[in-house]
Amino acid sequence: MVGSGLSNQVGASVAALAFPVIGPVGVVTVRQWVAAGLLWAAGRPRLRSYTSAQWRPVLGLALVFATMNLSLYTAIDRIGLGLAVTLEFLGPLAVALAGSRRRTDALCALAAAGAVVVLARPSPSTDYLGIGLALLAAVCWGCYILLNRTVGRRLPGMEGSAAAAAVSGALYIPVGAVALWRNPPDPAALGCALAAGLLSSAVPFLADLLALRRVPAHFFGVFMSVNPVLAAVVGLVVLDQHLAPTSWAAVMVIVGANTVALTVSAPTVSNGRRTRAG
Repeated sequence: MVGSGLSNQVGASVAALAFPVIGPVGVVTVRQWVAAGLLWAAGRPRLRSYTSAQWRPVLGLALVFATMNLSLYTAIDRIGLGLAVTLEFLGPLAVALAGSRRRTDALCALAAAGAVVVLARPSPSTDYLGIGLALLAAVCWGCYILLNRTVGRRLPGMEGSAAAAAVSGALYIPVGAVALWRNPPDPAALGCALAAGLLSSAVPFLADLLALRRVPAHFFGVFMSVNPVLAAVVGLVVLDQHLAPTSWAAVMVIVGANTVALTVSAPTVSNGRRTRAG
């Protein structure tokens, strides 16, 4: 589980190294294509046999995949890895808290909201666009959890995720062609983008499968809450992105709120595992 989390965040940090050359759009394009190829080989979806009831959630999931990483990577480029990933984790937290009337969950929501204000620190120099993009990634992750439940019920195995990743990759063909034509990649940037696709797609996916054979899905979901901390540490080590002590405290508050919410909402956790396809 530690390997999965570290691989995902190191992949994001390696992707950031390519931003100055090909930009977040170029990096996300390469990552989407890598993920689509890997998941297609693993899931082998039979697209011609899908009904309209199966296609609808698959297309919704494809749009989520297409939007989630572009918004996240652009946010990373603007506000840093640790802050962007922390804000993105508000998505599963919101799903865990949705519809709850428990006092504990209300306190978790208030604590997370206060931590977001601390992280944003409204001021004339605040990058509101970067924060907004990270929050858009959070909305996409919440939608991913909900759509993935439907896809899992209507399609067997990995077919739904593989089909959605393939459609998402196809959507990026014209976008990626323009982005990479305007910002031609050099070998180093292309290598970083490919490495990001492998580290944030293939390695975590395999590690997650191995981990879930050994630990309960509920514990796995709770453990995912440490990802903002891993992102902040990797951002510091790889990208030299420093968080203020108050920001570190806010990150820990959001991690704590997420952990508490998922701990008391076990049925939600097993459906919240994120496939690193998007």
